[in-house]
Amino acid sequence: MKQTAAELAKALAAGETTSEKITESYLDRIARIDPNFNSFITVCNDQAMQAARESDERRQNGSPRSALDGVPIAQKDLFCTQGIKTSCGSRMLDSFVSPYNATLIDKCNAAGLIMLGKTNMDEFAMGSSNENSYYGHVRNPWDTDRVPGGSSGGSAAAVAARLAPWATGTDTGGSIRQPAAFCGLTGLKPSYGLVSRYGMVAFASSLDQGGPMAQTAEDAALLLNVIAGFDEKDSTSIEHDVPDYTATLNNDLSGLTAGLPEEYFTGDLDPAMAEVIEQSKKVLAEQGVSFKPISLPRAHLAAPAYYVIAPAECSSNLARLDGVRYGYRCDNPKDLLDMYCRSRGEAFGDEVKRRVMVGAYALSAGFYDAYYVKAQQIRRLMKNDFDKAFEQVDFILSPTTPSPAFKLGEKTGDPITMYLNDVFTIAVNLAGLPALSMPAGFVDDLPVGVQLIGQYFDEARLLNVAHRYQQKTEWHRAMPDVCK
Repeated sequence: MKQTAAELAKALAAGETTSEKITESYLDRIARIDPNFNSFITVCNDQAMQAARESDERRQNGSPRSALDGVPIAQKDLFCTQGIKTSCGSRMLDSFVSPYNATLIDKCNAAGLIMLGKTNMDEFAMGSSNENSYYGHVRNPWDTDRVPGGSSGGSAAAVAARLAPWATGTDTGGSIRQPAAFCGLTGLKPSYGLVSRYGMVAFASSLDQGGPMAQTAEDAALLLNVIAGFDEKDSTSIEHDVPDYTATLNNDLSGLTAGLPEEYFTGDLDPAMAEVIEQSKKVLAEQGVSFKPISLPRAHLAAPAYYVIAPAECSSNLARLDGVRYGYRCDNPKDLLDMYCRSRGEAFGDEVKRRVMVGAYALSAGFYDAYYVKAQQIRRLMKNDFDKAFEQVDFILSPTTPSPAFKLGEKTGDPITMYLNDVFTIAVNLAGLPALSMPAGFVDDLPVGVQLIGQYFDEARLLNVAHRYQQKTEWHRAMPDVCK
């Protein structure tokens, strides 16, 4: 169970094991220890074992679907799965069984990956701690009194506890990178439009993006190879050549320049986190990377703009969940208005209600220009700042989070403090850029991450830098005690 997905694929190809044995081992481990973490909402025992047996037959017949055929995976419960519950962590969709697969799920199936189950998450991907799920909060395998990060915290906890070799997540404001940093994983938020959003239940449509969460950059590259590519079913999908992301993992880093945003390295950054960044710079410098100060002058406006745009889009997207067309319906409503109000009131959690209200306010006739339009103008200016920075550097290096994982309940009473936990990740989503978080050290015995931000469609370079960094460090190999 300590093997990476790449190592499992090699063992399967060499005939050293079978998919049935691997899958059974993961399912046994989930049954034994996942109650400590609550990282899965649905475990697909029967479907997974049947798929594993079919994979073994394909390999015996010499016709595997791909080099990864038979490797298990955990899928975030935000992706629609045909015949299997897709809840989005919400009471609203507790009884929803999708009649179709998301494109990402179809691509994983086409590669022969074995779905172990659907992972827990903040309700409709709204949250930074995974404390907003209808199915209960997720616990961090490194310290079960702490959060795993949100909203892909279930996927992060599952991989960190080695309940799955890798998993999918979604990232609207940092929801792949932040839980990856808190749990000691490599998490990649791809460029907007690179991975199909068809069948991924929408939170904020112009920001959401699915991506890999893995033990290593190599695994992240392998999974990105599977899920990336144009999809005619998704109007936001972009036609663009998809390279083999593993082909350039070992490229020489000599001559690359990394930008250091002065706005991210102020006196407000925790000294222990700053020391982690310094150590990471030394490792990269030894491989020929140089560093240059840059400025992202509107960085301080990222969170205010995000928390107008994202709630505005979520209030629109979730309007369909009214108890009539989709979702939970209350018992014995006295009239139509009562049914609407009680169905949404009973089924949505507090964080979803808060964001729907903020979004409805920002989109209202009297305040649309003052808030929503202004936030979109800021978004454009921030993209310009990134474009200017990338005229000088090849990628940007920054902290992923302001601190290591915080304790359960520590920030639930203060939404603003909770929102600021994504302060280093949000700007990337507003600009549509790719970014990766990789394990870079420990603070207070908890893993922390470093973020690499790239130019549009520059995922290969980010994975190359992370892979070369991981060849010189051991942080990505560290495991919580539950795995030892």
